[in-house]
This record gives sequence, structure tokens and C-alpha cells, in this order.
Amino acid sequence: MAGLLNSSSKPTVSSSYSSTSSPSSSRLLLLVTLLPLSLACFAFVLQWRGGLDDPVTHWSTDHHEFPGMATIHEKRSLRRSGSDSGCVDLLGQSRAPSFPYFRDWKFDYHSDLKPRICITTSTSAGLEQTLPWIFFHKVIGVSTFYLFVEGKAASPNVSRVLETIPGVKVIHRTKELEEQQAKSRIWNETWLSSFFYKPCNYELFVKQSLNMEMAITMAKDAGMEWIIHLDTDELIHPSGTHEYSLRKLLGNISADVDIVIFPNYESSVERDDIKEPFSEVSMFKKNYDHLPRDVYFGSYKEATRGNPNYFLTYGNGKAAARVQDHLRPNGAHRWHNYRKSPNEVKLEEAAVLHYTYPRFSDLTSRRDRCGCKPTKVDVKRCFMLEFDRAAFIIASTASSEEMLQWYREHVVWTDEKLKLKLLRKGILTRIYAPMVIIQELREAGVFSSVVTSAHMSLSKDGNNSSSTLSSTRESSQATGRRRVLEAHLDLDNESQASAIPPQSPPRLEATQREPSSE
Repeated sequence: MAGLLNSSSKPTVSSSYSSTSSPSSSRLLLLVTLLPLSLACFAFVLQWRGGLDDPVTHWSTDHHEFPGMATIHEKRSLRRSGSDSGCVDLLGQSRAPSFPYFRDWKFDYHSDLKPRICITTSTSAGLEQTLPWIFFHKVIGVSTFYLFVEGKAASPNVSRVLETIPGVKVIHRTKELEEQQAKSRIWNETWLSSFFYKPCNYELFVKQSLNMEMAITMAKDAGMEWIIHLDTDELIHPSGTHEYSLRKLLGNISADVDIVIFPNYESSVERDDIKEPFSEVSMFKKNYDHLPRDVYFGSYKEATRGNPNYFLTYGNGKAAARVQDHLRPNGAHRWHNYRKSPNEVKLEEAAVLHYTYPRFSDLTSRRDRCGCKPTKVDVKRCFMLEFDRAAFIIASTASSEEMLQWYREHVVWTDEKLKLKLLRKGILTRIYAPMVIIQELREAGVFSSVVTSAHMSLSKDGNNSSSTLSSTRESSQATGRRRVLEAHLDLDNESQASAIPPQSPPRLEATQREPSSE
């Protein structure tokens, strides 16, 4: 009986202990759970209200950690005013600014940004391509743009917007400009003469060189330190810098270097319905210069996929030149000097991203810009590269269905196993930075702000605005003409080095013809 009593009393003690310890354990567990949640919520509220500054920014001696950054006070003011603006995004969705580096959409910085970098281009593209192109390069440190426009880019609705962007100089291809360029010293020199008086790509190549010559003069007058020639389907990829900054990259170049060569990567589209290449393409084929020789030639046939060359178009990159006396263009891909042989370096990580035929419509748009006959003989007279010739013939002779099939076979990468294999070998690579930056710019309302501002200023100023833009246009063209037409007779053989055209990467056959070393 006693044993029974003892056994019955034990559970009572255990139950009593459990009942007293359970509430304290629950409270402790609740406290441990709520404490980090409370701290997280508190930090979120502080960050959302803009009340938490990053102390690292106070230690830095460089007050331009990322081009376009405003002060904390300016950011808060823009955040408050931006929430009430209710602007309509004419090129995308209407959204409040969401990326702190892009609060000041004008990116209106001047001599305090060193080194001062400018880009020159000859373009006929519309705002859907030029605005992302301009502002991406503003983000990475370019301050000035010389846009030689014609076609769609020269239309009033497009050029009016471009002319309102700080740092953008728009030069229209007027009759007066053509008459001035007809007097350029280039026509009396031999380095570009093999491209004269030929149609299509050759004509464009000469036009680009004449525009680059004028841009050099404008860059010197503006105090620029570096000049780059890019097309509006190309983006600089300043890889290898601590910050994603072209300014930092060129700022670290030795003072005795005259020209910096950026090897180009070529876009490898994965769909046939791309609309905005800068925001939708992330896969690129690496340049020969950035690959081990055995990897390049070992994967050459797979990477070429039955096309004429490793790249669809050119493979010899683009170049930045230090602005200095006697600088001249050497075709669209290089620069030269009338007085010396320039000191060149080729970058090992940074590149130019070339978005090559990223849209199916690029087949017909290129066809419509050239009046050559779609024959194998005539296309050689019009196009320098084999793929451009083949694309022109297909676009001129095939039906829409046949064109699409050809585009899928030669341009679009649909073989997942092949993509994975070449990605692992390093032939293909993923690059997301330009895509992210441009998407954030769009979501922050930068592009819509430019368009809205241009239309508002036009409606406010009326005819005065039109006359002001017209006079600005004429003065910018006059600035470029001033010294570009001066005749010089101090030429030597080095200064007459032939212009470098777009060139294909090394072919597999070239290595097979090389004698083996024993």
C-alpha cells in the first residue's frame, strides 16, 4: 500500500515541476523569437525613412563613389518630391524611384568628375535604344556624348529629347555639315582611301571616320581627357575595377599610354522575340583575346555553329584614345596620331559588349538601309563581313517564315546542352550588370523623366525653345568644324597607316596552315 502511495505521488511532483517550468520556457522562447524580429522591423523602418546613413561613406575621400550619386540631403528631398510627382512613364511602367544612385536623373556633373570621358557615335536609332545607351554610360562615368544623327535619330521628336540631356551634343547631318566635311584633310590622305566611293558599310565607315575627326576637335575644346567611338548597339563593360566604373578604369591607366583597346564580346541571344536587348540579353561569347588559345580553337567549330566565323560580325574590339594634339581616327575601331606611333595597351578583363542582330527585325532594318543587289558578287561590294552578306541576301530573297527559320538556326542559341558545355569551358559567359543597371534606370523613371521634361520645356517655351535648340545645334556643329578642316603637310609614313576595318576573329584554318615547331 505504501509502495502504491509512493508510486502515485511521483507523477504529482513531476507534474507540479512541469507546470511551473512551462510558462517560463514559453516566455523565454517568445522573447528569443520577438527580439530579432523587433530589431529587424526597427532597422527596416529606419532604412525606409532614410534615417540610417552608411558610415563607410563618411570615411571615403572620393565623393563620387558611383557616378550620379547625390548627397544624402538631396536624396531625401528627391525621395519626398518623387513620391508626389505621379509622372507617367512614357517608355515603361509608372513607378517611384527605387535605386538610390539614380535619384538625380539628369546626371549633370561637370569638371569635378575625373578623368573626363566622352563618347562619339553616328546613329539613326530611336529613343528606345539611345536613352538606355546614354544613361548606362553616364552611370559608369561618361560625362559627354557627341551624337551625329540622321534618320530616326534626327527626327524632331527624338532629337528634341536628346538635346535636353546634360552633356549630350547633337550634330545633325545637314547640307552645310556635308559641305564642310567634303573639305576635310582626310580626302587628301591615303589611310582611308580604299573605302572611298563605295556603298553601304564602306560609306558608313568613311562617314564615321569624318565624324570622329570632328568629335576630336569638340573634345579638345571641351577639355575631355579620353574619347571613345561606340555604336549605339554597344556597351562598355568595365570589368576588373573595384567599382563598376569606366572612370576608375581609365584613371588607372599609365600616363604614357595613348590608346586603350577593349576586346569585344558578342551577344548570344536565346530567344527570337527579343524587344529590348540591353534589358533581355545576358549571355555573351568571349573574345579570342580573353580565352586560352587551346580553349578557343578546341571549341571553334561548336562555337561557330555553321556560321562563317567565330563571331557573327567583327572581333577586333573598340578603343579609347587619350585626347591630345595630332590625334586622328583610324577607322571606326581604332585611333592614330599624325606625329607618332601611339602606345597601345589591350585590357585583360574589360570589354565592349556588342549586341549583334539581337532582334529578328534587325535583318530587315539592315536590308532597308542598303540598296545593293542580293547577289554574292554585289554584296561583296557593299559589306565587309561574310555574315552581313549572308544576312542581307536572306532578308532580300526569303519569305518571312524562311527568314525566321534562318535566324533561329544562325543567331538564336536554343541547344541547352551546347550552351551549358560552352559556358563551362568559358567560351560563353553570363554578364548581368548592364541589364540590372538599365532595368533599375527604367524602374526609377529616368527615361520617362527625360521625355516628360523635354515635352514640358517645349510646350512652356514654344517657339523660343525651338529657336534655342536650333541655335545650339548650329553652334555645336560650328565648334566641330573650326579646326577639323585645317590643312597640314607634316605627314610621314607612320601617320598614313591604313585604317583598320571591322575584322573577324582568328579562323581555325589559319592555325592549321601554321608550320609546327619541332
